[in-house]
Amino acid sequence: MNEPIRTLRDQIARVYLGDPRVIDKLICCLLARGHALLEDVPGVGKTVLASALARSIDCPFSRVQLTPDMLPADIIGVTIFDREGRELRFQKGPLFTGILLADEINRTTPRTQSALLEAMSDGSVSVDGMTYPLPKPFMVVATQNPLGFEGTYPLPENQLDRFLMRITLGYPEAEAEARLLDLRPAATVLDHLRATLTGEVVIEMQASVDKVHLSEAVRKYIVELARATRESGVFTVGISPRGSLALAQACRASAWVDGRDHVVPDDVLALLGPVCAHRTVPADPRAQSDHDRAAELLAEVTSEVAAPV
Repeated sequence: MNEPIRTLRDQIARVYLGDPRVIDKLICCLLARGHALLEDVPGVGKTVLASALARSIDCPFSRVQLTPDMLPADIIGVTIFDREGRELRFQKGPLFTGILLADEINRTTPRTQSALLEAMSDGSVSVDGMTYPLPKPFMVVATQNPLGFEGTYPLPENQLDRFLMRITLGYPEAEAEARLLDLRPAATVLDHLRATLTGEVVIEMQASVDKVHLSEAVRKYIVELARATRESGVFTVGISPRGSLALAQACRASAWVDGRDHVVPDDVLALLGPVCAHRTVPADPRAQSDHDRAAELLAEVTSEVAAPV
């Protein structure tokens, strides 16, 4: 593993004691210039994990606790009249940061959820006819509770598609949970984390990820997986070309983290569920609100596609 990434991973693991593969996926999202959606029941460490990543990188960080009464301007910012300068001035909101923690994104209204769309896809925000670029690196780490919890609004498909990965955390092992009782990371260790990477180094790493080789065989494999989901009849909406692009970039990041300059089929299989399951719509209505079931259906359909040797 790349040594700076190993240091970053180990520091986050001091605070988040759950599945270490979750940390690896979150780091891959960062290096692939993607955004991450952390989903699970309350209390399993979603906010702690996102905060640990943000505190480990020397770049601006904002946290927004999303609520049903929040408006888009509360995130993007507003245009105000500057009495001293006698002119209109745009007051930037918390969106203008390096890493944005959007806590409980599915507790706010669709109107406010959609305010993040342009920022997540284009890295800029348009207000009153003016376009304002966001800082680099820029990453949204959103958390949400499973659908069915009181006061949740499901994210529309077009916004889910903006997240590179949808990651389910799960419960920690018994031994790790016992350590949590003494560690209390949110109240102790989290406050003492120090940045191990600068924003400039992260940008350089992202550029290195772009150079990871994707062979013709692996490219063809990704396309065949996507086409299988569209033609199987199991999904009413299969993996889109944007999903194929996202999967390829995530695989490049995973290979680079492992110290390789090329992508292998195992990278594709490991990231297929986190990157693509939320981009599909199962034909079975019962599976449409069940992310785990959608991932299982995706694995069943794509298992019939032969991987390159």
